Amino acid sequence: QVQLVESGGGLVQPGGSLTLSCAASGFTFSSYWMYWVRQAPGKGLEWVSGIDSGGAGTYYEDSVKGRFTISRDNAKNTLYLQMNSLKSDDTAVYYCAKDPNNGPGNGYDYWGQGTQVTVSS
Repeated sequence: QVQLVESGGGLVQPGGSLTLSCAASGFTFSSYWMYWVRQAPGKGLEWVSGIDSGGAGTYYEDSVKGRFTISRDNAKNTLYLQMNSLKSDDTAVYYCAKDPNNGPGNGYDYWGQGTQVTVSS
């Protein structure tokens, strides 16, 4: 079955950096758009970033544009999110998610267990 496992979260000071990873299995990873979404305390799920199946097309929510970089290594079935210049509003549980079809705009059919990112002094 489809499995998505996030890692790389932790505690970081404002202005710091983290890189998240998502290991994918159980489907043809290279055929699907992938996304990062997040959930802050007391809030709903928020789309953060997306990437097309080949990795050339990348998309970002306005608040993270210029600070975050999404990428993928299809040979390793792995999705990444490099996060720079982190601020307190970035504190959330981060999930990777799979597009149900060939993307975009179809929602998500699978996501992982999440990894906690906390930005604090």
